[in-house]
Amino acid sequence: MKKDYNTINNVIRLPHKYAAGPTFTKFYNGLKEGKIYATSCPACEKVFVPARSFCPGCLANLDEWIEVSQEGEVVSWAYSNKEFFGMPGKPPVVLALIRLDGTDCDFLHLIGGIDMDDPDAVKASIKRGTRVRATWNDEKKGHMLDIKCFEPVS
Repeated sequence: MKKDYNTINNVIRLPHKYAAGPTFTKFYNGLKEGKIYATSCPACEKVFVPARSFCPGCLANLDEWIEVSQEGEVVSWAYSNKEFFGMPGKPPVVLALIRLDGTDCDFLHLIGGIDMDDPDAVKASIKRGTRVRATWNDEKKGHMLDIKCFEPVS
């Protein structure tokens, strides 16, 4: 017996609050001050940003905090000129994995400071290894988007 069913397109929004916990609270408070803080592993000496409460490699507790560089390099990136759910802003955007100087993991954020309307210009401007620097919003709220974007360093 064949079953018939309807598929209905719908967008479900789920507003919520979450407890950031002590590690992300300290990380976000640093962003509010215009600083990027990381945690450092006493056992394997890796540096993590965003900060973590334990080392994902050796599982040591991470209690040592350090301020890290606001510059780094693009590890990987993606361009989108289509809107998607949860998009931070309006298209077009470039999202990139960025390895901040002196850290051991990649940090996901927006790339800015380039002409986003021309995909060929974006491809010419952003490559693996492109040096970038954090650009901050004037009003900071203790949120990941206190960093407006990372812009190429000339």
